[in-house]
Amino acid sequence: MKGAIDIFFLLSSASTVFTTCYALAADNGSMKRVLVTGAGGQTGQHVFRKLLSKPGYVPIGTVRSEASRQALLDGTAGIGASPDSPPIPPESVVVCDITNSDTSSLNDIVKDCDAVMICTSAKPAPTGEINEETKRPKFGFPNGQPELVDWVGQKNLIDAAKITGKDVHVVLCSSMGGTNPDNSLNNLGKVTNEDGTTSGGDILKWKRKAEVYLMDSGLPYTIVHPGGLLNEPGNERELCLGVDDKIPGTTNNSVPREDVANVMIAALENDSYRGRSFDLVSKPVGEGDVTTDYEKLIASLGGKNCDYSLGEIA
Repeated sequence: MKGAIDIFFLLSSASTVFTTCYALAADNGSMKRVLVTGAGGQTGQHVFRKLLSKPGYVPIGTVRSEASRQALLDGTAGIGASPDSPPIPPESVVVCDITNSDTSSLNDIVKDCDAVMICTSAKPAPTGEINEETKRPKFGFPNGQPELVDWVGQKNLIDAAKITGKDVHVVLCSSMGGTNPDNSLNNLGKVTNEDGTTSGGDILKWKRKAEVYLMDSGLPYTIVHPGGLLNEPGNERELCLGVDDKIPGTTNNSVPREDVANVMIAALENDSYRGRSFDLVSKPVGEGDVTTDYEKLIASLGGKNCDYSLGEIA
């Protein structure tokens, strides 16, 4: 009985948060309502906190559990809160598992949104075992395999946006490396079955599947493929764009998460980012000019987009 009561309380609390959040949005008719998935994570939290502080936006952050929600509100989740971070309004954070086969709650959250920022991804973690052949640690995906998180979950979000009947702008944070099927990231969490087949893993292939689904959805979209993600301050580097895992002007292959968030938000504010798929890295601090003009940044691609005939799609 106690478990049933706890579940009822959690669902009731979530419903109250949804209702309060939408009421706030309705009171600000000229505001842009933006759903940020993975708001308790590292990149997603950068996006969420920045939108909270920007005029003109009513961001709604999603997390997978009540514990994650509380950690985000307490400032202990993901990147954590800096000493000068304003408190996050409780009504701005909702509990929603985007991988759930029952998408009714997700559809309710998305229905009043003008944009969706997808910052969720399957997250690998060591299993504690060692690969006997390579002598390296084995990795798994304790919170869901890429097929579930990066394909099913993202498809659910895209479908929810389509159901609204509006031009909901979907901005998707993916990853570089998709043109190479043998990228080592695809091996994480992959196991060999008794019959010699493999299952699990292939994160870049599942991400690529979701990207193609988004592009074919008819919705306005922006797909960002960051290089290696750095937990370092943003707004200190020159950013560089490219396509198909090739970026001219630098040999560096990493970028601060905060700068990824800046580019994703720029996509909401510059129409030139719509219908675009590109790679993103940064130059080292002190090399080049710090990027401040995001219209000029997207123009540097000369209209190029990533080629999905390259690589493999799950």
